[in-house]
Amino acid sequence: MYVRVGSTNRRADAELIEELRRFVRGEGFDEQPLPGLGSEAIDFRAASESFAPFRALRRRDLETLRLVGYHQGKTVPTVGGMILFGNDRERHFPDAWIQAGRFAGSDKSRILDRIKIHSFPVQAVEEAIAFVQKHSWHGASIGAVRRTDRWSLPPETVREALINAVVHTDYSQRGAPIRLSIFADRLEIENPGLLPFGLTVEDLPHGVSKLRNRVIGRVFQGLGLIEQWGSGIQRMTAVCRDAGLPPPIFEEIATRFRVTIPTVPVGPTVVDATEQAILASLKQGPGYAHAAGPADRSRAGARDRHQRQGSSAKILSGRGWSHMNLMPEQRAHLDIDAALVAAAGSCGTVKPATCPPGAVATANTTPSSTKRETNIGVCRIATRF
Repeated sequence: MYVRVGSTNRRADAELIEELRRFVRGEGFDEQPLPGLGSEAIDFRAASESFAPFRALRRRDLETLRLVGYHQGKTVPTVGGMILFGNDRERHFPDAWIQAGRFAGSDKSRILDRIKIHSFPVQAVEEAIAFVQKHSWHGASIGAVRRTDRWSLPPETVREALINAVVHTDYSQRGAPIRLSIFADRLEIENPGLLPFGLTVEDLPHGVSKLRNRVIGRVFQGLGLIEQWGSGIQRMTAVCRDAGLPPPIFEEIATRFRVTIPTVPVGPTVVDATEQAILASLKQGPGYAHAAGPADRSRAGARDRHQRQGSSAKILSGRGWSHMNLMPEQRAHLDIDAALVAAAGSCGTVKPATCPPGAVATANTTPSSTKRETNIGVCRIATRF
């Protein structure tokens, strides 16, 4: 038997043939009972703590959620119940965990940091996101009341990709866990299992979706983590677009599914209300004031603006700090700050008092070892490296 993967036909192995049989019967792998175990194999306390922010979980709810079921007159856990909240869960499903790593450059030849996440899946998603944020750098817009963080890897996209990986993994496969790999130019999240039968990579951007693991999906929906409307992929694409990043890339590779989130911008970042206010204030500045006549003021103003624009943009883009070994994507993400300074140079000096709330931009990398501040007479730009 052969299956179609991308543009090629590949011989189906025993696991894929069995999945096809379940598909024909309308069954899901995570709905199958585990007759060798009792209902006490489910950690009811862990399940209750997960649902606590939403509702009080009762023991009979385990059956409603299909975490347990009846088999030959006995209450037993289902596959999904064991994967989500099972005691000694990895003895039965040894690959139901997340492997995360941060690599130097754009390949896996040198690893900088790694972590193995063996928590229950709901908590594992949060721990994986924390690992990504640890190895991301971000800026912050500070308004009159609130601070808004901006990450090089948009958290909404990372969260959606991780949740999709956990919910759609084929847990019948053996040999490798879910893998999260951070490179200098991208993030890759890879899970065992191809797309469900009848669904292609080309369908994903159009909001077409099929749920492989119904038990896991039902619990994640109850916890507010998924909507089951097929909007996740479109939401990921929109968030990347707003951050000035290319859209995510979806691939089927061998018997695994991979999502790649590029981190090198290809277009301008969408300017929010605070940044629009900054730009508007800069454009309405009083201009360069000089005691000489109009002609002298024009020449001096042009010369002064040119010097400020060039030097400020140079500082903010990182080219003036080449000895600090900035990575290309770090320089790229400072372009919006340089654009703000360039706008200031084109309209003249703006007094610091005219800068609206939120006129502070920061960019962070981990670890934070050096801090430099540049007062350019427009807004204070603080950059950490």
